[in-house]
Amino acid sequence: MIKAVKQSYKILVVDDDPSVSGMFKSLLEFDGHKVVTVDRAEAALDWLEQSKFDLVITDYSMRGMMGDEFAALVKQRWPDQPVIMASGSYSNSTVVGNRVLRVDYFLSKPFLMDELRDAIAWVLTNHADHPHGSPGTHWMPGTDPGKPDTTGRRPDDRCDL
Repeated sequence: MIKAVKQSYKILVVDDDPSVSGMFKSLLEFDGHKVVTVDRAEAALDWLEQSKFDLVITDYSMRGMMGDEFAALVKQRWPDQPVIMASGSYSNSTVVGNRVLRVDYFLSKPFLMDELRDAIAWVLTNHADHPHGSPGTHWMPGTDPGKPDTTGRRPDDRCDL
């Protein structure tokens, strides 16, 4: 079943793999979003200097600046900017143990389209409720029972590999 999109957003996707950024662009444009893709964090910072985005989606493992460094810079310069990190290379156990990850949501690759939609809805709804980055607005793994679990952890605490 295809869910109807309630609102169109302007989204910046940062991923150095052209097939992944192309997939994001296709999926997001299918839902009616305006999408800009870049292959380096430095280029994304230039775009953020020039234009406002409703959401940034970044990979973790990239050439040059890594996604967590990029997210930290984004949050330092634009504290109100919502950021989703999507990665297949960042281990689930590292994510769960990393309490300083400066993203609003972590999405494990591969993911389903509905998981991406849920992530976007959760981040932008939460951001609307706390637009100035007040404490507790950044997702910390395992701290918000209302957030869908994307850590790969199963109820018996095993991880999907």
